Amino acid sequence: MIGERWRALGTDVHVLVSDRRALREAADLVARQLVELDDACSRFRDSELTRLCPGSQRVGPVLAGAVAAALAAAARTDGLVDPTLGRALVMAGYDRTFDALPDDGEPALPGPAGRWRDVHLDGDVLELPDVELDLGATAKAWAADLAAATITERLGVHALVNLGGDLAVSGGSWTVSVGDPGGPCEVVEVTSGLATSSTTRRTWRRGGRRQHHVLDPRTGSPAPAYWQTVTVAAATCVEANTASTAAIVLGAAAPAWLGDLPSRLVDAAGRVTYLGGWAA
Repeated sequence: MIGERWRALGTDVHVLVSDRRALREAADLVARQLVELDDACSRFRDSELTRLCPGSQRVGPVLAGAVAAALAAAARTDGLVDPTLGRALVMAGYDRTFDALPDDGEPALPGPAGRWRDVHLDGDVLELPDVELDLGATAKAWAADLAAATITERLGVHALVNLGGDLAVSGGSWTVSVGDPGGPCEVVEVTSGLATSSTTRRTWRRGGRRQHHVLDPRTGSPAPAYWQTVTVAAATCVEANTASTAAIVLGAAAPAWLGDLPSRLVDAAGRVTYLGGWAA
């Protein structure tokens, strides 16, 4: 297997293919798709997303696809993963790209709770209430699924696309390592989607208190850091990411909710819980 790495969307991108001859074209394909995703869905610059307003409006295919994935995740989790928390993230202090965040600032305030049920998408027509969308919980995973499938469809090779820990596979079996800050790594075989959600990455401080980017839509504030990381394997990356994010929000109730999904959960004390036949 041969791969290429670079940075995009504020995260690490890693593309692997089963045939060296297809790597350059595969990497170029993924790079173009990520530019399109940023143009459509960025919360931190002029984008199609930041130009949205309350009411009914037509949207482009990339934004429509990302919103559809986000609404499906909200429905699947009964709102534990909610795309309407843009204002809450700003109030928590995540109001610019992560690399540009100051060391500290004014104390964070709880933001408005999620309102995903009031968002409606019919084809390319999006109807919004007075909310600000944030698609960060699902957009990268959706893009990884799309990129891996497109590589296989167009180039006829197996592929793995990793966007900052959101892994999508199209064909083949791939060996990857899963680990935690300061802890050992585990090597696992991946044949579908894999995603990790964390309360220890993308953190910042406000009023001297640590904040993180996984919000509880019921409170509009960062979810309690019961788990350091949750990693889930599922049929697609977006399904895996949806489940891992919901598990962070659920805290101690996550194992019962995850059920038979292959999962690896690491709590605040570093204790590891395996579910669903996860192969450690």
